[in-house]
Amino acid sequence: MLPRPLPAQTVHLLQAARQLGSSLAADAILLITGADLDWEGVRALLGSAKLLVVATEARLGHALRTKHKLDLVVGDFHPMPMKERINLCLLEALAAEQLPAGATVVVVYNGIEMADDQDQIDTISVIKLGENLERLRAQDLRKLDTQVPLETLKAVVDFATELGREGREGKPVGTIVVVGDTRKVMASSRVLGFDPVRGYSHKERNLRDRRVRESLKEIAKLDGAIIVDKDGTVVAAARYLDVVAEGITLSKGLGSRHWAAAGTTRRTHAIAVVVSESTGVVRIFQNGQVVLHIAPYARPILWRQIRETDEGLDRKSTRLNSSH
Repeated sequence: MLPRPLPAQTVHLLQAARQLGSSLAADAILLITGADLDWEGVRALLGSAKLLVVATEARLGHALRTKHKLDLVVGDFHPMPMKERINLCLLEALAAEQLPAGATVVVVYNGIEMADDQDQIDTISVIKLGENLERLRAQDLRKLDTQVPLETLKAVVDFATELGREGREGKPVGTIVVVGDTRKVMASSRVLGFDPVRGYSHKERNLRDRRVRESLKEIAKLDGAIIVDKDGTVVAAARYLDVVAEGITLSKGLGSRHWAAAGTTRRTHAIAVVVSESTGVVRIFQNGQVVLHIAPYARPILWRQIRETDEGLDRKSTRLNSSH
């Protein structure tokens, strides 16, 4: 069966995306679609521009990869707002080295998302990854519904992203850090052999100290989870999370650490941060779900300084380098 011709509106917007990408020296054009398009026509309209394609449905993704040999970005097929889908797909493209850090990407998609007209494109966006995703992460971190202070969350995320980006002694390292609701998390876990942080003072175990984070990277090579109190103190390490993942749905390809994180955060009020050993991608879990993805960058994360007030969280314009 031959694909039907591209709608006139889609043709015009693809032409506009090509011109925009050329004028901005964009690294790629990212096309998000729920339909099997006339891909020869799409390629002709985009010319030499690098094309990355996101399928919003699993069967379509398989066809695009095997039949059309397209550079496919592996996304999440579960329904989600388009903004979240775009952010997730860009992070996955970075992790798969389909895009360089700091890339400029022209994104074309169906912003209205009409179910009966999936081959119609109506929206073009330009995203600069170095600016957009860093700001997004800080915003999302502030929005987490948790009693864990922002400074502790930042310390844990800094530790995880550095580990995902650098590994240890040239080798990739995967780990899981669970922060908050410590008593319940400890009751739902058990030690694996011995606890490597036992006997150290609270000061020597506080993740807000960069020297402690550096030391903990060695411990992260051990099996098991790292448990962190809301004040940033590492309560225990090498813990087996004894939870079940009943009723939890995760994307295909996520391993046992991710399932343990989902199960733990569904059973407790904790936040779990998982570093993928294979890609270095950091995923943050809350209430049994992934709430934030962070790609491993080749440069430090910039956090926007936050001042907490009685009325809530008040933004300040000062930007701080997380690596101090």
